[in-house]
Amino acid sequence: MAGEAAILHLGSGTYYGLNAIGARIWALLQQPTSVAHVRDALLAEYDVAPARLDRDLTALLRGLAAEGLIEVRNEPPA
Repeated sequence: MAGEAAILHLGSGTYYGLNAIGARIWALLQQPTSVAHVRDALLAEYDVAPARLDRDLTALLRGLAAEGLIEVRNEPPA
């Protein structure tokens, strides 16, 4: 799984697979953080157009939240 990640949702027993970039995002989300911080880290690490990153990051975060794998809050991290 070179750089990829598998996530197990303990409540449902469902596994989710992430490619290498998704795994990097998952790693960044292990501590409370802002979307802006994740975005900035990815822009620094990958050669990607900001508009594409915004679109793809938003889609992934919405998907993770919809599956109950992350919690999104409208407050700064502590």
